Amino acid sequence: MEVTLKIFRYNPETDKKPSYKSYKLDANEMDRVLDLLEKVKGYQDGTLSFRRSCAHGICGSDAMRINGMNRLACKTLIRDVGTRVTVEPILGLPVLKDLIVDMEPFFDNFRSVKPWFITADPEPEKERYQSPEARARFDDTTKCILCACCTTSCPSFWGSEKYVGPAAIVAAHRFIFDDRDQAAAERLQILNEATGVHRCHTIFNCTMACPREIQITKAIGEVKMAISTGILD
Repeated sequence: MEVTLKIFRYNPETDKKPSYKSYKLDANEMDRVLDLLEKVKGYQDGTLSFRRSCAHGICGSDAMRINGMNRLACKTLIRDVGTRVTVEPILGLPVLKDLIVDMEPFFDNFRSVKPWFITADPEPEKERYQSPEARARFDDTTKCILCACCTTSCPSFWGSEKYVGPAAIVAAHRFIFDDRDQAAAERLQILNEATGVHRCHTIFNCTMACPREIQITKAIGEVKMAISTGILD
């Protein structure tokens, strides 16, 4: 089949404003959008720029808007998006070139919730034991690959990049509900600020955009409840 890729193009060194350029390719319905981007770059236009690494849905580096939805190019099949495909950078972050955005504002927000294990207890001889039930409490939010699909699909983030965003809240959730960690109250205080969870208006874009199928809106709701009640059960 013939597929037309309409790709967002912008080089700040030479372009006054963004534009779109279309490329026609022979493709199979089981080809991924990433495969076609590679063909364009390799055989039609070597100036095209985009991020990719593992190409297997693990690293999250090739997040982009495909036909108006945030997706990973390496997981999106042509059979699911049709023969006319529009590819754009994710929204809400500065475009560095073509499909590459500046991820630093996203990672600044991620770091702001202290997404690492914090405890004042002495280091154990072997490991910090945890029951399967306690581990299951936050299992879903351990799956995040930091692709930014959720955060950059959120209208609240589009309105203000100071909003920590869904991915940061997911990271905070993972530690807030970990019974071995001792900084839950500190993280809840951070998320109780004006740039925290209260900017979420439960639109569910984040949940629909997540390539790992994390129940993000549910996790945000649980963090909101922990703030309002002070109960972490």
